[in-house]
Amino acid sequence: MELTTLWFVIIAVLWTGYLVLEGFDFGVGILLPILSRERDPEIRDKERRVVINSIGPVWDGNEVWLLTAGGATFAAFPEWYATLFSGFYLPLLLILLALIVRGVCFEYRGKVSDPGWARWCDRGIVFGSWLPSILWGVAFANLVRGVELDQAHNYVGGFWALLNPFALLGGLVTLTVFVTHGAVFLALKTRGTIHERALRVARPMSVVTLVVAGAWALWAQLSYSRNDWTWAAVAVAALALVALVATVWLDHEGWAFAFSAVAIIAAVALIFGSMYPNVMPAHDAANSLTVDNASSTHYTLVIMTWVAVVLTPLVLLYQGWTYWVFRKRLTAEAIPDPIGLTLRAAAFDDAPAGPAASGSTSPR
Repeated sequence: MELTTLWFVIIAVLWTGYLVLEGFDFGVGILLPILSRERDPEIRDKERRVVINSIGPVWDGNEVWLLTAGGATFAAFPEWYATLFSGFYLPLLLILLALIVRGVCFEYRGKVSDPGWARWCDRGIVFGSWLPSILWGVAFANLVRGVELDQAHNYVGGFWALLNPFALLGGLVTLTVFVTHGAVFLALKTRGTIHERALRVARPMSVVTLVVAGAWALWAQLSYSRNDWTWAAVAVAALALVALVATVWLDHEGWAFAFSAVAIIAAVALIFGSMYPNVMPAHDAANSLTVDNASSTHYTLVIMTWVAVVLTPLVLLYQGWTYWVFRKRLTAEAIPDPIGLTLRAAAFDDAPAGPAASGSTSPR
């Protein structure tokens, strides 16, 4: 296999890791207000903390896959990176801002003991999960469809050209896939009320995902795929989604999560397989960026390959160990009171008794 093709495959694998792992993160964030809706504010807050804590130890590690995919694209295919990040500048900027808001809200939600602050952080988590879930689908669908590139490989289509029907359907696909993936993950990671609610969301969403994703995959294969072998990816995705529907309705959340991951893997294979040997297809095929005309030098790719061979197993072992350590299911009963509230209560209990404490009224 040529090194250019090898690195095209490696970048596809990196995106697969990101979409499988960050996909359920996004789904969990979107479902935060849906699965924790008790009227009692204390119970509702504990339920929301269960939802957030289900991904608390891993969400930032999952985002490393995105950074690695972007860095690998920059090093292996610099012209692809330049055209992609300049032509898709606005959508990618919106994704970046949403991820920043989401990360800040995750980290600082529990730092202030104020219900209003927690509500704003919850909104930031939902927004920071919902917007990327749609825009990633829009971006990948445009890569499959092809974009307007000139002879210098500059994108000339403009922002609104990216919002075509095929791309918007792609955004709906990633949104429904991630919501289903997140609901199944929460069912797998929790017990009690959140577990039951997650399953109630996952059951109908799995059917919606099957219909929407199936329609987009057939459209992509029949109209835009440049390789016949991607029919295999379509078939695997379809079988995985059917199995997902069956297992989630039978309350086998472990198998459902596995089939959900397989469906995402097959979808990435369809996306990248449909483009190959292009990395960024153009409406005029002569202007397309390919694995050959967009790649770095052979020497650069050789060095990158050796670095990947040495470091990738270490990263996989570390992340696998993280998931193993935090493998236990969560319940609302196991969630402690917020630190701020505990400290405030302790300070009140230790305060010296005054007129109010002895039953008399304050002179004011």
